[in-house]
Amino acid sequence: MSWFKVSVILMSEKAQYGSRRKALMAARVAARHLPEGLPPAFFLTDPARTPHPERVVAGLPAGWGVIYRHFGAADREAVARRLLKLCRQRKLLLLIGADAELAVKIGADGVHWPGRMAGAARRWRGRFKIQTMSGHFGDNPGQFRTLPVNAVLYSAVFASRSASAGTALGAQRFRRIARSLPCPAYALGGVNPDNGLSIAGFGGLAAIDGWRCFEVQQTDPE
Repeated sequence: MSWFKVSVILMSEKAQYGSRRKALMAARVAARHLPEGLPPAFFLTDPARTPHPERVVAGLPAGWGVIYRHFGAADREAVARRLLKLCRQRKLLLLIGADAELAVKIGADGVHWPGRMAGAARRWRGRFKIQTMSGHFGDNPGQFRTLPVNAVLYSAVFASRSASAGTALGAQRFRRIARSLPCPAYALGGVNPDNGLSIAGFGGLAAIDGWRCFEVQQTDPE
């Protein structure tokens, strides 16, 4: 391996270490005001933005949560079982996105529901350790009062690459929304180690590619 390649790797590792340190600091702040049993941060999988979710999960801190979103993938059960094994090894919570049947089948900790599936969340009341739901700007905070959910993932708080993100709320608006909700709120959308601390004082953290600083890199055979 050339010295140039070594120097590039070292610089990358230094930047990754700095990002991890910021993320851990924000997560510690978030954990102080979240109920026992809820993780300080969630990692959400995405087939395009995090094509190798196992690599991220393998590096996440103990106590965090993972939301596996399969979007109907043919290999969803196999992937879910691999993620569950990793989560158990690393003491992470695993929620399955919009698929209670798969969550029951593999023994996941819970389900994350899109806002449009409020009826399903009610039908599965009491069946899981944790149920979470998506929330967006314009939603009536009171609607979550009658739902059996432990937390709401509210988006988009910051500018995001997601096609459905919409206009970013910003930290102060998210703070007002979080205070008005009947359950804990997690900031989603553009959340990363650089801005996590700005919202950690009044909500949990949730991100897709924002937590890739924890990704375990494959070893270069060269």
